[in-house]
Amino acid sequence: MIDHQFINNKFGFLGKDFINEVHQYGITDKIKAKTELISEGEKIKFIPFMITGSVKVYCLNDGRELIYYYVRPNESCVMTFSSIFSNYISKIYAITEEDSEVLLIPVSVMHDWLIRFPGINRVFYQEYDKRFIDVMNMVNEAVFHRLDKRVLSYIKQQITLTGNHPIKLTHREIASNLGTSREVVSRVLKKIENEGEIYQSKEGIRIAINENVSQV
Repeated sequence: MIDHQFINNKFGFLGKDFINEVHQYGITDKIKAKTELISEGEKIKFIPFMITGSVKVYCLNDGRELIYYYVRPNESCVMTFSSIFSNYISKIYAITEEDSEVLLIPVSVMHDWLIRFPGINRVFYQEYDKRFIDVMNMVNEAVFHRLDKRVLSYIKQQITLTGNHPIKLTHREIASNLGTSREVVSRVLKKIENEGEIYQSKEGIRIAINENVSQV
């Protein structure tokens, strides 16, 4: 069943006729955490809009992940959207980070809407702006920040994203997401723990009290 409040908040500015079509053609799907939504090379059939949860969008290079951005509630995946103007083939991988609910719009319907309801472009212009900032931040961190700062930033990001503190993250998971090895991450975590920036326990990783997590 489609979430009426979500639809009205997201698309209300486009008018009643558009809202009616969203209810007519939209599909909602509840997806378990760690479920792959699409992989590189797959044909794209739907444009997703996040209702709840979060999705990690990334690429793979020699088996290592490079995260582009996270899709959060009330957002969409612009790389999925942009592909419908070329060959409909995905250039990214996307996986749910937590239990999520997604509104799916068939590609054929989206093409029709872009002609009949050109105001919907406003939604994607806003998304492109967010994603450009996300990707620029990712590039800046990869180029200019030491690995210990990147590891700490990633942990804070995951705490903010999930609301879990302490948060359970394996060393291998952190390494995969930052494009390095598990052994290197283990050494870095030990270093920043010795410096008093984090605490590691069976419950997970906790940021020191004087660290500001909410600004990540």
